[in-house]
Amino acid sequence: MDPNLRPGEDLQHYIERQVEEQKNRAYELQDAFASAAATVTSRDGSVTVSLEPNGGLRNIQLGKRACELGEARLSATIMDTVRQAQSQTARAVAASVESIMGDGEVLEMMRGFLPPDPAAGQSGDVDQNKFVENPEPEETPPPQPKPPTTPPPSAGPQPRRRPNRDNTDDDEVNPW
Repeated sequence: MDPNLRPGEDLQHYIERQVEEQKNRAYELQDAFASAAATVTSRDGSVTVSLEPNGGLRNIQLGKRACELGEARLSATIMDTVRQAQSQTARAVAASVESIMGDGEVLEMMRGFLPPDPAAGQSGDVDQNKFVENPEPEETPPPQPKPPTTPPPSAGPQPRRRPNRDNTDDDEVNPW
């Protein structure tokens, strides 16, 4: 590959110019990544999640309605909101790389790791009960009748009892 030398530029100046351009790109990427953090609020406003540019959790805020959701739905809402924030962060990082580096192999590799786009309907509405082993029922089932407290009489033969030979209450010596 022949270097693209400017008129009057020698190879050393060309290399120094290339190094300076790469440093500037690196600084631009660093700034772009720093601004790629995301904050997403759930549709019902019960959960707000903030992520760092690397996808790390910065903050979770629970709104007034969060306690009304119940454990299963709150867990599902938190997970769905975190996924949306992760997707938004990852797409912002990829867009930064594209704007600074252009379309290329690095960007294609990054796109291969992007989560599905929730705006495209691939994630869509999350089943609020999918993260719970025993989801809370929507309606309360009717109460079941209680079993009788006295056991039914047995139909089998009754065991024989040994007679007490000496009419004394000697249960400790002779339990029969």
